[in-house]
This record gives sequence, C-alpha cells and structure tokens, in this order.
Amino acid sequence: MKNNIIIMIFWVLAMGTLFGKPIFAESTKDISALKVKSELVTEFHDAYKNEIIPNGKIREFFIEAIPGEIEFVAGKKTKVWTYNGKVPGPELRIQLGDTLKVNFKNSLPQSTTIHWHGVRVPNAMDGVPGITQPPIPPGESFAYEFTPKDAGTFWFHPHVRTSEQIERGLYGTLIVENPKEPQYDKDLVWIIDDWAINQDFQIYPHFNTHHDLMHDGRWGNMVTVNGKTNPEISVKPGERIRLRLVNVANARIFRPFLGILSAKVIAVDGMLASAPIDFNGDLLAPGNRIDLDLTIRPSLKGTTIPVQDNLTNNPFLLAKIVVGEERVNTSGFSAPANLKVPEWSKAHQLPVDKEYRLNARRGGDFGIEWTLNNKAFGEHKVLNLHHRQFYKIRLVNESSRLHPMHLHGQFFKVLTRNGKSVTENFFRDTVLVKGNETIEIGLIATDRGHWLTHCHVLEHAEAGMGTVLHVN
Repeated sequence: MKNNIIIMIFWVLAMGTLFGKPIFAESTKDISALKVKSELVTEFHDAYKNEIIPNGKIREFFIEAIPGEIEFVAGKKTKVWTYNGKVPGPELRIQLGDTLKVNFKNSLPQSTTIHWHGVRVPNAMDGVPGITQPPIPPGESFAYEFTPKDAGTFWFHPHVRTSEQIERGLYGTLIVENPKEPQYDKDLVWIIDDWAINQDFQIYPHFNTHHDLMHDGRWGNMVTVNGKTNPEISVKPGERIRLRLVNVANARIFRPFLGILSAKVIAVDGMLASAPIDFNGDLLAPGNRIDLDLTIRPSLKGTTIPVQDNLTNNPFLLAKIVVGEERVNTSGFSAPANLKVPEWSKAHQLPVDKEYRLNARRGGDFGIEWTLNNKAFGEHKVLNLHHRQFYKIRLVNESSRLHPMHLHGQFFKVLTRNGKSVTENFFRDTVLVKGNETIEIGLIATDRGHWLTHCHVLEHAEAGMGTVLHVN
C-alpha cells in the first residue's frame, strides 16, 4: 500500500495533473508574472528618486487665503478668493534639495487646505481632509514643510469643497528648479483657467449643478492666462524660452496652438521626457502641465503671434506673443531630458492588478453620483500596494464623459489605449480618459501612505469619483 502511494505521488509530479486538472499551471503563471514584474522594477531603477537628501536650505513663505477682487476686464471688478490677494496666487520657486516651508493662514469663510498637486510629499503634507490632515477652520493656521523629491512644474490648490474654492481663484504654482539643467533666456509660467461669469461680471454662484454633473463638469464662458484675458507677452527675437503650461480649470480641456511658432515638449506633469517631442497642439486636461522648449526665430521680430485654443470648431484667443526688435543670440544647449525613463515593453505580458470602471448612478446629495466600480468615494476598500513593486491598473470609461484621472503621491506611465500599446517617454500624474475609452497604466509604488485617486473634473470628484490607494 505504501509503495502504491509513493508511485502515485511520482506519477502526479511527472504528469503535473491530478484527476485531469493541472496542479502547477497557476503557480507557473504566477512565477512568470513575478519575474516580469521584477524585471520592470529593475528597468525603473533611478528613473526618479525614491528619497532626497535635503541640502539644509529652508525657503520660507507666507500664504493667506483671503477674499478679494480682481479685474479680468478693465473697469469690471469680480469678487474672488485669493492667495495673498492675487489670482493666480504666488509663484513659489525653489531649488531641488531646498526644504519648502509655507506658513498658511485661512481667512476664508470656509475651512480649507493646500494640496501640492504632483509633488511627492510626506503623506501628512498632502492636504486631503479625512485622509492626511483635518481641514483648517476659518481663522486658523497650518505649516506645510517638506523637501520636494523632483524638479519640475507643480501647482497647489485646496482640497476642501474643491470645485467651489478653485473656481473662486485659489491656486498657485510651485516651480522646483534643477541647477544642473540649462538656463533658458526666459522661464515663463502660463496658468490657464476658465470662469463661469454672469452679466454682472461676478462668478456664477451655483456650484455642482445637475447640468454640470451630468456632463463634463463646469465649463466657463471666460478664459484667462495668469488671471488676465488675452494678455500680451513680450519676447525678443532669438530668445529661447521654457514655457510652462498649467491647466487649473475645474473641467475645461485646452488645446493650445502656437501658430507659426514651433515647440518641443520637454516635460509632462513636471517630469522630464527622455527626449523632446514635437508639440502639435497636445491636449491639456485639468491638472496637467506641459513644459515647452521654443525659440523665437529672428525673422519674427516686430510681429505679434496669436496663441489660440483649438479644441473646438470655434477657436478663441488665449494670449498674444509680441516680438520686439532687439535681437539676442540664441542659446545652443541640448534640452534637458531624463534618459532613465523605462520603456516597460514587457508590461503587456502581465495581467491587470486592479480595474476601475468609471460610470455614474442616481443618488447622493446632487442627484447623481460618479463612481468607480459602481461605488462612490467612501464605499471602497482601500487598495493596498506594496512599496517598490510594479502594478498594472486598468481604467475603463463606461460613460461618454471625460475623466482626467489623477493619482496623488505617485507617477505612472500609460501602457495602452483601447488595447493598443502606447509609447510615452515620460511619466505623468494625470491622464485623460475619454468617453468609452480604456486605458492601462503602470506604476511603481514609491511613496508610502494613503493617497487619494480621483477624477480632476472637480464636479465629478465632489460627486464621488475617487478612492484611496495605500502604499505600505
């Protein structure tokens, strides 16, 4: 009897089956997936820093959120909410390695916070009530202090009643400069926003309307660049310019067109590409940033170049670039690049670790809830990710609406669109998922803590389209 049992065990091992069913197939598949994931993690090595050593320099700023007025149109004052009395708020510029300290005071009639969009911060500094910090009540203060791990173009905004507070004007930029990168003749930031303004030039006071929620969020009837309508930007012939485009709108997507100017994309969402990419009027979704490298050709002296938004069949003016007469010598350096961006070509061999299906349902405070896997924010289990491991996540848009999905605390790469491989030579923190589109992304979970993931159409986020990832 004992010998028969031994013979049976050897037979099962040899055949790899028991009662006609494979016993090693699944484990073999798992081992293969683990091997591929390990290779992708190795390929990712040094693509961006896991940690940063502060250089000992503390850059300290004071920011106050306070009601104010601004003239979008000359002679017409609009009541807004501001950082330090301005819209946009302050442009904070620091060097990579500097520690940023922001002493923040809330002088609004509502609680608020500051979220540092795209910045990999310690989890307690992420500014999301209920996840990383309590809301800051009116009259109270809070000190944000951290050392950004990445150089690039970032911005900051509230994460309390976000669709209202950003619409009222609460946003600013954080530019983290890498002293090792070449210096441009001009380094410009264009903060692009739209506003829903009534006939009295005041902000339309009804937020999260049923119409906005049923559609692609709140699209305004006035567009500003750096708080002005159709501003003129003066440049010189021959100048080489780094132009940082930031979309802070609640929901509007922009497609900037530079006319007779040619430009290269050198960074997306603050992260350098591995090589410059031709800029052909790329989509700029809410939350997205694009850094452009452009040279003002000497032959353009004395001209005015309109910069338009070409998203729809009715283009409109964003700004004017006015070229002066005085010529300067054009800098001839190579554009900054991140040569360590992985290709992750083997990611297609892996199964999906998590799928989120984007859609809507009736219910909630607004009559409609935007959901992930038919659950609104607060109904999901936290998705646990292991530190320094690769994950493949699928976003399936079952609606016809637009959803720019934003991950706090993590960067990722787009792997596929509608089942077709995509080759992007950069990381990003926000990706636009168009109506009925499916996108797969890959990420290495680098920063520990609880991180919000949500649609950056702010009305959709307010109505439930968000969940939490936990990197342990």
